[in-house]
Amino acid sequence: MQKIFLFLLFIGLIFSCKPVRKVQTIKIAINKRDTIQTIVIKETPKVDTQALINDMFDKVNKRRINFNTFNAKIKAQYEGQETSQSAIVYLKLRKDSIMLLQIVGPLGIVGLQAKITKDSVIIVNKIDKYVQRRSISYVKEVSEIPFDFATLQDLIVGNPTFLDSNVVSYKSASDHLLVLMVGSIFKNLITLDTKDYKPLHSKLDDADIQRNRTCDITYSNYDNNGDMQFSTYRSISVAEKYKLDIYLDFKQYSFNEPLNFSFSIPKNYKTK
Repeated sequence: MQKIFLFLLFIGLIFSCKPVRKVQTIKIAINKRDTIQTIVIKETPKVDTQALINDMFDKVNKRRINFNTFNAKIKAQYEGQETSQSAIVYLKLRKDSIMLLQIVGPLGIVGLQAKITKDSVIIVNKIDKYVQRRSISYVKEVSEIPFDFATLQDLIVGNPTFLDSNVVSYKSASDHLLVLMVGSIFKNLITLDTKDYKPLHSKLDDADIQRNRTCDITYSNYDNNGDMQFSTYRSISVAEKYKLDIYLDFKQYSFNEPLNFSFSIPKNYKTK
């Protein structure tokens, strides 16, 4: 349960990128991985049509999910090399403000609760009866990835993350686009639906060519919710020496409903 919570909180916890140096050539922009299949785009010259890139980013930004509040019940499953866990996650989110998480394990036992704001993280362990208080920088320290509150909420609602204007390859098919962009931290090979530019898949690789880490995120089972299209099922595979799989099945969700964000901590809990 602790691992599921950490993954929901940080998503890239296992990916944990170090400070990286700039990639020198397009030739090494995608490296083959042994644990997760790599999609390879034939090497092409750097995209020289800025209008094409601007149009793509404009369409991606227009389909982003904009909201005031978000509420969800998520069935989360974790599969690692030595263990497999599942739990129900209840999540409340007020945009750019506060996120509440409650992790419920077998027999309906509440294991963990958390409150995340733009400045702080509070984790309450209901089983071992202790509380942890950290600054939001704790997210970056643990994951070693430049996560902030805005990135976390985008990951939760299914907006694409870690986009970069440095597009080095662009391939159009009848029903999807493959776009490879290389930032200072990640190489991001993203697959977009050509109809409405919603994300279908994102492959993140550490830009440091000395590392052998990769993360695949698949967005599926899209549900039309008014003007929004929401991915109700996500599969995330993270690998370096070992492979980790996370499956998030959104059983219930709603946008822009009034929500109560009260959060209490038992007085007898120890601070850890």
